[in-house]
Amino acid sequence: MKRRAFLRTLGLSAGLGAVAGCGRGAAPRRRPNVVFILTDDQRWDTMSCAGHPLLKTPHMDRLAAEGARFANMFVTTSLCSPSRASFLSGLYAHSHGVVNNFTHYPSQMTSFPMRLQEEGYETAYVGKWHMGEASDDKRPGFDYWISHKGQGKYFDNEFNVDGTREVKKGYYTHRVTDMAVEWLKRPHAKPFLLILGHKAPHTPFTPEPKYEHLFDDVAIAYPKSAFHLEGKPAWVKQRIDTWHGIYGPIYGYRKKFPDTRPESVKDFARFARSYLATIKSVDDSVGRVYEALKETGQLDNTLLVFAGDNGMFLGEHGMTDKRTMHEESIRVPLLVRYPALVKGGTVIAEQVLNIDLAPSVLDVCGATPLRNIHGRSWKPLLAGDARAWRTAWFYEYNYEKQFPYTPNVRGVRTDTWKYVHYPHGDGGPDRHKAELYNLEDDPGEAKNLIDDPACADTVATLKKELARLMQETGALPDKMPLDEGVKKELPQESIR
Repeated sequence: MKRRAFLRTLGLSAGLGAVAGCGRGAAPRRRPNVVFILTDDQRWDTMSCAGHPLLKTPHMDRLAAEGARFANMFVTTSLCSPSRASFLSGLYAHSHGVVNNFTHYPSQMTSFPMRLQEEGYETAYVGKWHMGEASDDKRPGFDYWISHKGQGKYFDNEFNVDGTREVKKGYYTHRVTDMAVEWLKRPHAKPFLLILGHKAPHTPFTPEPKYEHLFDDVAIAYPKSAFHLEGKPAWVKQRIDTWHGIYGPIYGYRKKFPDTRPESVKDFARFARSYLATIKSVDDSVGRVYEALKETGQLDNTLLVFAGDNGMFLGEHGMTDKRTMHEESIRVPLLVRYPALVKGGTVIAEQVLNIDLAPSVLDVCGATPLRNIHGRSWKPLLAGDARAWRTAWFYEYNYEKQFPYTPNVRGVRTDTWKYVHYPHGDGGPDRHKAELYNLEDDPGEAKNLIDDPACADTVATLKKELARLMQETGALPDKMPLDEGVKKELPQESIR
């Protein structure tokens, strides 16, 4: 069996598990419900509980106040479909195979919703799915299904409502919330899982009319990091093309960088304000889901999880979009409320990943674990037990032919350091300079230390750690492009 085919079998079902709490002579204990709310392109700092100076998110803040906020939550691939598949499977993209925004989640690969369904949960999906753009058909693991093709539209979107296609008039965030709340308020004889997938705040950032002018009077300027990237203008210009930079080709026009003309700054300010305003409606949605659970008496018996699928640049480093390994791209919110396990106001500093969600949900629910996955349960962290937790992890982004100037990314992040390199993805030369950042001294990643002689030992150590993590996660398919310094740390039989 070829390596990639073998890796894709890792998430297959191990069979049904016993119902939790069914010991001899004991009455069966009802497992917790699960509600998982997933936003699209929301970065970690766009919540007032995370310190945002402008955006007020009282309903997200309430989840943090009554549960836990994971201050260092990351995605292993900063792209919608690969990240969503990792949330479901507990696997890296190179294993589950969803490495772009057009590939279906493998139907034979067990997800955590499939496992919960196997073990007696009633399951529902409402909102943006975004794995296999051309189809809105019901996916395995869900008894009830409401979704649509591709990205969807912010207004008057067509949904497949459990087999019947119909246009739901109005603003997307509200319509999916309406349908999710309606399902939550139905009678449920069994424990249930609901996943609510938002479109917001994905581009084009589109606030509802109520919030369209919310930040009009707030001064918005280019981030400092858009101007001061090592004082190397040529490198900045290259990044404009490579990473869909401000006024880059993804928006259809090019201008000299950085452009400080009043009309250009005004365009950027509108871009940033719209992003923040779009999140306000998501916060309202969180409040409505919370109230629906409270009204039905299920709030405290529900594991309520809120997360984002990847981040979004708002001009930092001269960029917009995601895909890179800078913090604005890879770091996302994660809030967890479940009074039976977590004390309100808990802040967890350990690095957790999107691949950790599936094993965590199954662990909390007492369900049979998925076999041979990369993620691990953060349930012990909720109890204050961080023994043997990860101190480093591997990041990957895989080349997309639709974006020929955006290279592969391979990197390692520790608690203190980040090393990134850019193997080419199209057979051309590797034109992208490796990067090294001291996250403790330079959290904004403004100073690339890759050429600093004093950091040579650190670079060598991080290359070894990256090689170790790639081996551990099976990230060595045939002909995977690798930095030469990483290659030499790998066993030669691993290199094709």
